Amino acid sequence: MKALPSGRGSNSANVRRYNERLLLQALRRAGDASKADLARLANLTNTAVGSMISALSDAKLIEFTGRRVAGQRGQPASLIRLNPMGAFGIGVRLDRTSMETVLVNFEGKVLARNAHDMRLPHPTQALEIVHRDIQAMLLGLAHDERERLAGIGVAQPYNLGSWLRELGLPAETFRAWDEIDFSAELAQMTGLPVFSENDGNAAAIAELFYGRGRQCNDFLYLFLGPVIGCGIAVDGDCLRGSSGNAGDVAVMPVPPSRLPSAPQPAGKWDILLSRASLNPLVRHLQYCGETVENRADLEKLIARGVPAVDEWLDDCIDALAPALRAALCMIDVPVVVFDADVDGGLIDTLMKRLHREMSASVPEARDVPALVRGTFGSDAGAIGAASLPMFFNFSPRAGVLKGADVQPEEGSHEAA
Repeated sequence: MKALPSGRGSNSANVRRYNERLLLQALRRAGDASKADLARLANLTNTAVGSMISALSDAKLIEFTGRRVAGQRGQPASLIRLNPMGAFGIGVRLDRTSMETVLVNFEGKVLARNAHDMRLPHPTQALEIVHRDIQAMLLGLAHDERERLAGIGVAQPYNLGSWLRELGLPAETFRAWDEIDFSAELAQMTGLPVFSENDGNAAAIAELFYGRGRQCNDFLYLFLGPVIGCGIAVDGDCLRGSSGNAGDVAVMPVPPSRLPSAPQPAGKWDILLSRASLNPLVRHLQYCGETVENRADLEKLIARGVPAVDEWLDDCIDALAPALRAALCMIDVPVVVFDADVDGGLIDTLMKRLHREMSASVPEARDVPALVRGTFGSDAGAIGAASLPMFFNFSPRAGVLKGADVQPEEGSHEAA
């Protein structure tokens, strides 16, 4: 993808790039705006904004939509918005029980999708499937649109070969995933820049770039999939930690489950993923005689309100509420965003009961954060993956000012 022109010197180039991204963020939040609006929102001069608007327009990232007439004196102001076809991203979501590849445009709209509802195969086979899906999507883009492809994002759980006993999955299928750098292999195979993240962080980045982040820069993000995923948004960026595992609530220690369907841990403590995720819900439903072969089956049982779902919810919240309270003691954010691979009323019920439980045990002089629904539901992982090249190319992250926001070269990858 062609880089925007920069100013003279590294410092001025970084500042200009950061300010250009501020303008893009302002448009993403406002929908459309005039140059004067953008100057005010970004706290920049009209002259500086005019120069950057010209560069962004030349790069086809923005477009002019008309003029504002109502309530304005003098000559009507030209309105500007993001060009939906100004950039594209491909996202690959890998999970232990599914694979999905999507193509999105600059406003996050899914243009193409290919999903495989299957247990994750050997990495070599997965690479072949994903590469085939990507090539089919590239054929759907015109030549000039391919030049505006920001890259490929890969979102997958870290340590795919771990916690298999808790998830009831065969070890021999997944051990190979701990011995391969899938993103590097995909970059070499496609010749495109590949950005990789764990799935919790990727979904949180989608919320930052396209969802709740348009109103809030600081939140804790939780996603109920086969395993519970988490991401932490602080000052409009994703907090990663030294190994990329910041926010990994899945391995928070919790007391063992009291459900008869739950395997007992070897020691005194269990981990949160064994109680607050969809795998233990499916396990408990099957233990109670229900048939669950896919997500559609699971959502129907949730919507029906079968007793086993309520039993699991009690056990889930009993573990999740103190874990979330502990996380909020360390990360002081005003909002917790919840999303899930399935719904059927699950998200609203979980948030309502969790809010009640947390309110009953809130410490003195502390508040319960706002609990809000996520934007993308079961699409969060795939759109999160596709958001990675968009986010790292076009978001006003602090690293831009430090010159630490370099895109990966073709054929390489970045653990963003």
